[in-house]
Amino acid sequence: MAFSAGSKGVYAIATTPFLNDGSVDFTSIDRLTDFYEESGCTGITILGIMGEAPKLEPEESRAIVKRLVSRAKVPVIVGVSAPGFASMRSLARDSMEMGATGVMIAPPPALRTDDQIVGYFAGAVDAIGDDVPWVLQDYPLTLTVVMSPGVIARIMTNHSSCLMLKHEDWPGLEKISTLRSLQNAGKLRPFSILCGNGGMFLDFEPERGADGAMTGYGFPDMLTELIGLFAAGKRHEAHDLFDAHLPLIRYEQQLGVGLAVRKHVLKRRGVITTDIQRKPAQSLSSTAKAEVDYLLSRLARYDKRAAL
Repeated sequence: MAFSAGSKGVYAIATTPFLNDGSVDFTSIDRLTDFYEESGCTGITILGIMGEAPKLEPEESRAIVKRLVSRAKVPVIVGVSAPGFASMRSLARDSMEMGATGVMIAPPPALRTDDQIVGYFAGAVDAIGDDVPWVLQDYPLTLTVVMSPGVIARIMTNHSSCLMLKHEDWPGLEKISTLRSLQNAGKLRPFSILCGNGGMFLDFEPERGADGAMTGYGFPDMLTELIGLFAAGKRHEAHDLFDAHLPLIRYEQQLGVGLAVRKHVLKRRGVITTDIQRKPAQSLSSTAKAEVDYLLSRLARYDKRAAL
């Protein structure tokens, strides 16, 4: 399915692989792209917060977009959030010219009032052009910008080019229900809702009306299976699968080391060559790596994909 207001499934948030010398690992990008598609992902999102986008040179960002878009057979969304609209526009337009399907925009931390938030996204759309499809990222825990359902509804009403909400509020189940209620009542146009937070609340988000997930948990194949179980009405099987993975999902959600955990798992799965991050970064201690490996071994008793 092409990127649209009806998009469903799992859009993997891609990490950015690096070699030991800190350069971009394009060979691992190829493997990562294939891995996401083989895992059943319906899309891939690159240059997000967990993609270490702020640590990349502009030419590196464009090289990554070009490499991944040229290989992917599913829609590719490019994170273009930036301090200024000029750089946002440049990356957005370049990405679309290279074949990206759309872009993702997050609010800057300085926004506080509802009118400031609504005004910011009006400026962003004016900058990138209303012909560019985009995803609204709602991530108050990290970005410190709180968008109520009413504010999200205003943004969606004002900009038909926004096709998807990346929902990462916490707690946020009631927000999903409120937005879907507005749509069911005919007060809000349709748009896709994919959820992040590492999949932490994906045991109930589909039942509240979410269309799937947009996150980078190291087992995207589990995420696609989970969404499929919910779609098939197999609630108990879905919760059993989620419960088995929850300890590792929770461990990955620790602030500061979450990306290190994710890269360690992807390395263990043979998808990326190294778990190197660009500085500044918080790495896993030997004790933490042993804990992650222990969680993987316990998970393997239920899910053989973790038998590494």
